[in-house]
Amino acid sequence: MWYKVDHSGRSVVGFYGRHILKVDDKGRIVIPAQFRDVIRGNYGRKIFITCTVNDECLQVFPDKEWEALMAKVATLPRSSDAVKYFMRKVVGSACESEFDRHGRVVIPPILRDEVGIAADSEVVLTGLSDRIEVWERQRWERMFRPVGGEVRQYETELARLGV
Repeated sequence: MWYKVDHSGRSVVGFYGRHILKVDDKGRIVIPAQFRDVIRGNYGRKIFITCTVNDECLQVFPDKEWEALMAKVATLPRSSDAVKYFMRKVVGSACESEFDRHGRVVIPPILRDEVGIAADSEVVLTGLSDRIEVWERQRWERMFRPVGGEVRQYETELARLGV
């Protein structure tokens, strides 16, 4: 397990790693045991699935992480066009879910359609510490094959940020 330290100084387990999974004919995926253990052990069973601002992938948040994000969003100015867009796109598309006793979770058809995930296709789940991203596999492969110049640019920026 990987641990991070939150603002209060306590250790919190996070999500990490990448998994390739098959979507079944009912639009379900099996959440990997590694991710289920983090959710069950630190959050319970409830999760929120939503799209991202740019429609490239879906995000899965444990309930407490979703609540923390919503608390942050509540402090933002509702008059901001960016905040309105975020509210309509991300918050408006969110659905509450739980995984079943087999570790499966249904990805609603409306969300699958948003990011091009078909039943019986493959997806890539990637852990991002506080959330999980769900990518249609071919889109993932296209997005994360940067050309040489982009990689150098990313390296430079990450070095500037101290990473």
